[in-house]
Amino acid sequence: MTTEQPTQAVVLAGGQGSRLRPYTDDRPKPMVEIPGTGTPIIGHQLTWLASEGVTDAVVSCGHLADVLESWLEAAELPLRVSTVVEPEPLGRGGGLRFAAASLPRPEEPWYAANGDIWTRFSLRGMAAFHTERDALATLALARPRIPWGAVETDEFGHVLDFIEAPPSPYLINAGVYVFSAAFTPLLPERGDHERTTFPRLARERRLAGFPLPQGSYWRAIDTAKDLTEAARELGQD
Repeated sequence: MTTEQPTQAVVLAGGQGSRLRPYTDDRPKPMVEIPGTGTPIIGHQLTWLASEGVTDAVVSCGHLADVLESWLEAAELPLRVSTVVEPEPLGRGGGLRFAAASLPRPEEPWYAANGDIWTRFSLRGMAAFHTERDALATLALARPRIPWGAVETDEFGHVLDFIEAPPSPYLINAGVYVFSAAFTPLLPERGDHERTTFPRLARERRLAGFPLPQGSYWRAIDTAKDLTEAARELGQD
């Protein structure tokens, strides 16, 4: 079986990032820079996508779209980038479908990523996984650390140990996807694909989950605390 490696991607970058204020008072969430990296989240994402063989990206803008578009126009980027702005809020699924209409090769598969994710792993490996399972859609799965300390007890209620920020027992949607071309028309024109399209594909066994490889870095940047912790973690790499 030959693996068709996507060379195009959509980045959803329209969120308001209200929990990241004041950083997002004058810029959209993907334009926030992790201290010490010298680049905004969107710049890191586009460089990563290009290193994985992506030649064309469509960035879906929303909140303070002009700030993001101005940065993209001025930046020296390793791939071709175009932007779209939703005429009204369409939801995540509707936003993906709206942006996908501007992909240069609609008959080919594509990647998608939420614009607030800082990660590095093999997208080529994920695309191969997607092909091997004959999936219409594949989502990356992360196992984040619980932000609180955990307490381990025995069956009698005696405390055995305190565990600082243990890994979650559950895998979560990591906000990075591989989509086959046939998936695009299944997206809702408005609303959330995770409540409509994904459950349907799961019942049909056409939705795959790709666990991030051991040691892969992944963090969603939602709060100021995430910025601080990401800066510390990346500084240790």
